[in-house]
Amino acid sequence: MSAIPPGSGPRHLPGTRRTGRAALVGAACAALAVALTGCGGEADPDAGTNGMGKLPAAKVEAKARAAAQRAETVHLSGNVVSQGRTYKLDMSLAKDGAKGELTTKAAAFQLLRVGESLYLKADAAFWAGEKSGRSGTPDQAAAQKLGGKYVKVPAKDPVYKRFSGFTDKDTLLAGLLGLHGKLTAGDRGELDGVRTLRLTGGAGSGGTLDVSLEGTPYPLRLHRAGGAGVVRMADWGKSVHLKAPDKDQVVDYGTRISGGDR
Repeated sequence: MSAIPPGSGPRHLPGTRRTGRAALVGAACAALAVALTGCGGEADPDAGTNGMGKLPAAKVEAKARAAAQRAETVHLSGNVVSQGRTYKLDMSLAKDGAKGELTTKAAAFQLLRVGESLYLKADAAFWAGEKSGRSGTPDQAAAQKLGGKYVKVPAKDPVYKRFSGFTDKDTLLAGLLGLHGKLTAGDRGELDGVRTLRLTGGAGSGGTLDVSLEGTPYPLRLHRAGGAGVVRMADWGKSVHLKAPDKDQVVDYGTRISGGDR
């Protein structure tokens, strides 16, 4: 019997190798479908997020406000302009009080509220200004007594009204979080390693708010309208320990601190 001529055995049908390669390419596309919009497409900016990027701007703002209201605590830092004064703030706020520091151009002082009791700790120079009488003359003796101590602020005193708002979580956030003008959303960013979605009011003139795209849609940074300050919001839900000062560190000045109706 004659030998089988070389090359006379079974052969692959035309196109078989091409079909195999196409199958491999198709499988690769399917495996990448979660991360890509299509084979060869761009990465989905909302992949792995909380889905805020797919919602209308007004709904994102509503969800961010609701998340902020539900949270028990938050840490605020930055600066705000209020009644013509610029305050640098570093406050940890809870449902039943707050603690932290406010700084103005003229002074720095600590605030502590436990329940309804508000304490303010500042140097003598601050109290000299607060205790100026109607003539405008500082009460230096009283100021020295108060300087460096926690002063329990009477609820009816103008000082209480002026500063207690900085210790009220819901009131403070309600006043800060509002954007003005038509809302738009879309710009993605990152803040301290957390992906964010930016809401813009009035094409930028009404302020901007960066909302977390990861987990709960908390507001993380606010640029207030009209250049009225920039505030960072962090540590949502983390414990804030509030305790009244020791009695020997407290001065109870009675029913009124201020020397005038300022």
